[in-house]
Amino acid sequence: VQLQASGGGLVQAGGSLKLSCVASGRPISGYPMAWFRQQPEKEREVVAAMRRTAHMIYYADSVKGRFTISRDNDHNTVYLQMNSLKPEDTAVYYCAAARSVPGSGTHFMARADTYDYWGQGTQVTVSS
Repeated sequence: VQLQASGGGLVQAGGSLKLSCVASGRPISGYPMAWFRQQPEKEREVVAAMRRTAHMIYYADSVKGRFTISRDNDHNTVYLQMNSLKPEDTAVYYCAAARSVPGSGTHFMARADTYDYWGQGTQVTVSS
């Protein structure tokens, strides 16, 4: 599966952005999906993740209540709605898909090495 992320940009603190990740090659309905971000000189970290259905969704503590992950299987797209953005949200955002996620909890949903396919990243910059 190929992933194409878009929607990043420059926004003022308190603003909103909606990232999109369009998949091709396979229907995303069969894949757990996630959004990660990476800041300069830091490791890639999970932002939000969801299993094949929406029955289990994981959010990093830093974005809970502000970000929402969703999927539209009809359009083979995963979204990340980001509200109340802060300067510390500035990063390159990546979407990812996994063939499967071990276990039944959220531990492996949050690990970058769980995911097999990655998009190219989209830059989000939040000014203060």
